[in-house]
Amino acid sequence: MPGTPGMPAGRASETMKGEVHVSQMLYDRTAARASRAVLTGYSTSFGLGSRLLGSVARRDIDAVYGLVRVADEVVDTRRGEGADALLTGLEEETARALASGYSTNLVVHSFARTARRTGIGHAEIDPFFASMRMDLTVQVHDKASYEQYVHGSAEVVGLMCLAVFLNAGRRPGEPVVRADAAVLRGAQGLGAAFQKINFLRDLRTDHEELGRSYFPGITPADLTQEDVDAILAEIGSDLDAARAALPSLPRRARMAVAATLALYDSLLGRLSSTAPEELLRARVRVPDPVKLVVAARAAARESLRRDVPVTSSRSARFADPRGAL
Repeated sequence: MPGTPGMPAGRASETMKGEVHVSQMLYDRTAARASRAVLTGYSTSFGLGSRLLGSVARRDIDAVYGLVRVADEVVDTRRGEGADALLTGLEEETARALASGYSTNLVVHSFARTARRTGIGHAEIDPFFASMRMDLTVQVHDKASYEQYVHGSAEVVGLMCLAVFLNAGRRPGEPVVRADAAVLRGAQGLGAAFQKINFLRDLRTDHEELGRSYFPGITPADLTQEDVDAILAEIGSDLDAARAALPSLPRRARMAVAATLALYDSLLGRLSSTAPEELLRARVRVPDPVKLVVAARAAARESLRRDVPVTSSRSARFADPRGAL
């Protein structure tokens, strides 16, 4: 290869490689900023918790949230004619980026970089897109479709976040870290609880605007206190699993998850004290100033807890305790 005038060919080649590397880093950083913009634009609770993470884990959580949010917008905001094709296109682009490490879609590019580094793969991604597609075809869920939907839309997202937490310090060439079954169940429980809380407070919007009913056997228009109590008990069980796994997380991740758990506990308390008919009139929320205080207190308490060694092993893939991944 001919060199740059006045420069040996070998040195010119090294210079070109250096320029390509710098350009790639710029593209990667730009993609990461795009994912961060998605998170800050859509979620205060998730964003508050992520601020407690280290820079690498925070970037990777941004990437996971960015892809999940964009897919959710396709089925919730775009919906209608052409939504299925758009979702399929996003899924296919994600698969290509997972294989190649590159995408012209900045949010997908950011996610693919995170997925390849932390061990997230089709075992998590495919169920997620399957659940998103259910939002275009299923309006009333039975027990089986409800469990399938929650697994793909929420539990696997919890597993993705766990992958980020455990591999924040992973260096190139090192094997992926995976947690034991109890910690995996906790991550799934955390994702499921958050999703079900959102189902409960979005009952009116989901039913009246989107025509959906997620909780099996429950008609939103005829919601009773008994229905609400059953849902709250289900959420409580999920949160118990999440709390049991909390001590095994790395310290910064533990603080972030504890803060987010506290925020949703606060929201859950408001939901439990709201009459069923009121749940159908307005969306229950926690004011932002209250969120800040709740998150700060939870993070401070968790920072005083002694670190517990993570029960984990190193592997090239994650294992799902249910055998599905």
